[in-house]
Formats: sequence, structure tokens, C-alpha cells
Amino acid sequence: MSTEDRYTVISADCHAGADLLDYKPYLEKRYHDEFDVWAATYVNPHEDLLADTADKNWNSERRVAELEEDGIVAEVLFPNTIPPFFPSSSLMAPPSTAEEVERRWAGLRAHNRWLADFCAAAPGRRAGVFQILLNDVDAAVKEIRRATEAGLRGGLMLPGTPPGSGLPELYSQTYDPIWAVCEELEVPVNHHAGSASPPLGDEPAARAVFMVETTWFSHRALWHLVFGGAFRRHPGLRLVLTEQGSGWIPGVLDMLDYYHGRLVAAATKASTAESRFGAGLAAHMGRPPSEVWHDNCFVGASFMRPHEVPLRDRIGVDKIMWGSDYPHDEGTYPYTREGLRFAYAGVPRDELTAMLGGNAARVYGFDLDLLDPIAAKVGPTVEELAEPLAKPPADATSPVFAKGAKVRVW
Repeated sequence: MSTEDRYTVISADCHAGADLLDYKPYLEKRYHDEFDVWAATYVNPHEDLLADTADKNWNSERRVAELEEDGIVAEVLFPNTIPPFFPSSSLMAPPSTAEEVERRWAGLRAHNRWLADFCAAAPGRRAGVFQILLNDVDAAVKEIRRATEAGLRGGLMLPGTPPGSGLPELYSQTYDPIWAVCEELEVPVNHHAGSASPPLGDEPAARAVFMVETTWFSHRALWHLVFGGAFRRHPGLRLVLTEQGSGWIPGVLDMLDYYHGRLVAAATKASTAESRFGAGLAAHMGRPPSEVWHDNCFVGASFMRPHEVPLRDRIGVDKIMWGSDYPHDEGTYPYTREGLRFAYAGVPRDELTAMLGGNAARVYGFDLDLLDPIAAKVGPTVEELAEPLAKPPADATSPVFAKGAKVRVW
């Protein structure tokens, strides 16, 4: 069977990481004794990393086999396991001392080195997303160059700057050296959901509030970089918003265009109260937000649900990259084919080809000449994805099958 009969599916949102002790060889030797002390007392807060299936994060052969079984031939790899020297309470909690910052940098460098080897174990089939911190821009630029040279093609994972972090906001020109090196090296800037929320505690209400607000805090990267003028100063910069849904995008772009137009207009009317809010905005940020979106931004839509699919033209079919979220239990494995049928039955073939793999290949540099022959053996067929799914699998845990889903405000 040829690729004319099957889709080449690239998941733009998967997760991986080393087992805790396996990070040690990737740490600089001066940290080894400290690592032994830290690892001996570390309590892993994540049940999925303690289960028998945790090795999905680092078992290369198992991943390849399970993804192929699910019809997927390549993946973009975000982090999942615990880097050395990170806290067990909240991985996103800001470091409190200079020594803690230094150790966390060492831990992230170790993860990035491990990830380069993990991607090399499946040549051409993994694009690893490397990690940085934002507290030292020079160190971040250095690590971006090193990680890119090491072959990590998935780009940068941009941390958030939640309230209380003590970091400059993402709209600040403080980060221009990061945007500049990403533009120079054609490195995608990925902002994944969950990395930008402030600490809320562990009460039941706090956990519920986190679920309601976490995507909104992640979306902030879009309007911060747009209004901050990052794309005007660095027109080759590419931003990918991943695992944040996609149905919110048309409405938010309309809202951002509204405020942009309103504030730019107000800036010319010095007698109005709003004039000070728009002062300098037009020259600083450049084009309207919706134009910036269509030229510079993408969405890692893991996973697009049926109610979001009709919005694809407003989002941009060339902007959407599907993701399975493997190996998370809310991901589509082992029912990716069913999830795709549930969401995409009836979508024209050329559009589905782009959203399921073509766009990700373009953004992350996958070689379709390498992947298409694999997809010709394991990819979902055009015929099966065109068939609507009458009933979701009874034991499916992915929200793609959730009932009553509607387009969200964010």
C-alpha cells in the first residue's frame, strides 16, 4: 500500500524523559555528589512516573512500536520526567536562591543532553524540544546554540513568567537575544500548557482553579510577544502554542485586533483617557495581531475535537498540527485512529494531510521522504479516517471523546 492510500501522521505533542537515576551520566561531574544526595530523598509526585508503564518515557523500542501500532511515524518530544534538582512540590515553582538556580540549570542541561541521545536512537523520527530558564538570558542563548548543534530540532520550550515569578514579563525586550538566536537558527519557540500558571496551593478549589485558568495563562505568551513587538523586530520568529486547545484562537485574535485598532486610534487623540494606553503601540509592535498569527504562529492542537474542526479555516489549516499527547493517559493512544475519525471524518484529504503531518514536517524539519515509506506500512488509511466513528471505545480516556464539549472562551 502506498502513501497515496495512507496518511503520514506526525504527533506534534508527545512527552519523554529519562528515568531519574539515568540523568546522572548527563550531568557535569561536579554535580554528581549533590545529585546522589538529592536523588536518594526525592519523592516523585507523579503516579504515571511510578507505574509499570513509566518506561514509555525512555524505552525507545517500546515507543517506536506503540506509536507505529497507533499509526504515528514521528513525534515532537516535550519533557515529561523530573530533571535533576527540581522540587517535588511544583516543578514550576521559582528557584529561591542563586545556588538553586545554578543546580536547576545543570539539571536542564542534563535533560537536553539525554534527549539528544534519545532522538538519535530513532533517526529522523523525533524532534526534541529542549529546556531553558529565563533568569539568565546569556546562559539561555548559549544553551539554545548548544542544544541546536546537538541535533535537537524540536526547538525551545519557552517557560512562562507567571505572577510572582520575579521575572520580566514576556513582552519585555530583555528577551530579545533569545528571540534573535531563535530567528537566526530557525528554532521554533514552543509554549506548552501548564508551564505559566502561578502556584495556587493544593486545596480542592485550588486544583479546580488551576484547571480553569491554566490554558489562559499559557495563552498569554501570544499577546505578550505580539504587543511586545517581538515579531516586528524578529520577523522570522515562529511561536507554537501546544496543548492549549484551538477553538479559542479565532475569538482571541478578534479581541486582540480590536484592542490593537482601538488603542492605535486612541493614541492620535491626545484628549482622550485612552490615548496613553496606545502611545507608541503602532510603531512598537507593527502589524495587527491576526496578521502576525497567520505569518508567525502555529498551534499544536492536541487534540482537535469535533467542535473545533469547523473553525479550522479561521485558525488557518496551515497553522494546525495534530498531537497525540503520548504517553499521557489523556492522550489518544491506543485509539488514535478512532480519535481521528471522531474529529476529522468528512474533512478534505488535502487539509487532513497538512494537519496530521505536513505542517509539523515544515515547522520542525521532518523529512517526508524518510517518513512516507514508513507511513505506507503503518499509517491510517484514507478510507478509514473518512468513516465517522459511531461510538467511542468504552475504555478510552482521552478528552477527544468527551461528551458536551463546546468552544471555550480560552
